[in-house]
Amino acid sequence: MKTIEVTLVRVYLREEKAHLSRLLKRLNDEHKVRGVTVFRGIAGFGQSGQLHSSSLLDVSLDLPVVIEFFDEANKAAVVMKELYDVVGPGHIVSWPARLTVEQ
Repeated sequence: MKTIEVTLVRVYLREEKAHLSRLLKRLNDEHKVRGVTVFRGIAGFGQSGQLHSSSLLDVSLDLPVVIEFFDEANKAAVVMKELYDVVGPGHIVSWPARLTVEQ
């Protein structure tokens, strides 16, 4: 087994603003990043402090969504730059990580 350095990236959005299919298509088809997961939150708030949550009575959901992916640092940096243009400032968090792979 060997370990490689990667960058883990999280993009914080709301369902209403997520454009999920378009972003996922870009991550898969154009950038071919190593791994992508989408998390749907049950509640959350951002800089505005407005709470977004659901109840059984909600017809239209506007819940928090997190798109997480990882890849080598250079590729992740290119993808983050493009995503920044789409989602705007204050929505992307990243940090270095290690990925264990077979040799």
